[in-house]
Amino acid sequence: MNNAFVHPNAKIGENVQIDDFAYIDDNVEIGAGTHIFPHAVVLSGARIGKNCRIFPGAVIAGIPQDLKFRGEETTAVIGDNTTIRECVTVNRGTASKGTTIVGSTNLIMAYSHIAHDCKLGNNIIIGNATQIAGEVVIDDWAILSGNCLIHQFCHIGAHIIMQGGSRTSKDVPPYITAGRDPLNYAGINLIGLRRRNFSREQIESIENTYRLIYNAGLNTTQAIEKILETVPQTAERDAIIDFVRHADRGIIKG
Repeated sequence: MNNAFVHPNAKIGENVQIDDFAYIDDNVEIGAGTHIFPHAVVLSGARIGKNCRIFPGAVIAGIPQDLKFRGEETTAVIGDNTTIRECVTVNRGTASKGTTIVGSTNLIMAYSHIAHDCKLGNNIIIGNATQIAGEVVIDDWAILSGNCLIHQFCHIGAHIIMQGGSRTSKDVPPYITAGRDPLNYAGINLIGLRRRNFSREQIESIENTYRLIYNAGLNTTQAIEKILETVPQTAERDAIIDFVRHADRGIIKG
């Protein structure tokens, strides 16, 4: 740490490695076992968990790129065991939510941007150069391939995989593969679900639910009514219904 700057008020856990030329600001907390690589910048409001890796050029807790921001004290929270690769930027929150959250065991690949007040769950992969606008929610186990563009306020469901180069201004419901241009439903994420030990019965429930949403010629209200009538109740079926009912931006097309 001879050539790093570490503010005397920063709270540094045990066995944290801070390499030369890193910058650690005031009002920062870094959990035990985390590695801050050379030229990484950790600014005021950062709360970094245990056993994280922050690679060169990354900037954590930069002020929001939002003209409504008035200097309020907010945070950017990084969960345990998360890797932030080169030149990633994670902005802190605004008065809207107060914090930007990147959960645990995530991989955020190089040159990606996570804007103010986003909320990312756990076990997520964000591909290289993906750009996530403000107040986006991304649920657990989602995979966004490289160069995706996510409009502000979108909700990306759990266990999805999104094709590289995709852009969306609509919500992406859980368990699916999303691809093409414009972004569309392209089937369920069968490989991902099998890798995560979803049973055949669970997968069939997901398939039957989406068949009525996307392939039966029904509008959303009609599809939900038909699902409730004909698809046996499962946690997966109910998660899809709940997502669709609360999709303020509407869901992607079939």
